[in-house]
Amino acid sequence: MTTRPPRSIHVAGGSHKAPIPAAARVGPLLATSAVNGKDPVTGALPADAASQAANAFINLQAVLAGGGASLADVVKLAVTIGDESVREAVNPHWLALFPDPADRPARHITVQALQHGMWLQIEALAYVQG
Repeated sequence: MTTRPPRSIHVAGGSHKAPIPAAARVGPLLATSAVNGKDPVTGALPADAASQAANAFINLQAVLAGGGASLADVVKLAVTIGDESVREAVNPHWLALFPDPADRPARHITVQALQHGMWLQIEALAYVQG
């Protein structure tokens, strides 16, 4: 009998208070839960969208790494923002992490009210080769 590695991925500072893992991986497919913009060191949620966006992309990379993936493995990002103006805070990080227009994952932004002072959340789907 072959033992399968754990499906649930937990990352220090990246997991949820509820019984939800930071991500799940089955074979080469990795799906994150909602990744927030809390400070990765202190766990505090900054009040401004720009700081939350910066933290969210740092946290996303940590969650991906926890599942054996990197940004190069991401095929889609789903970004939920609390207000249309938050796009301005997301786009610089998007462009910095994915500078080549011919080598970017798909992306979709949804505007929806978020809880607890959050301005955004990111979910990623990645295909991990090898």
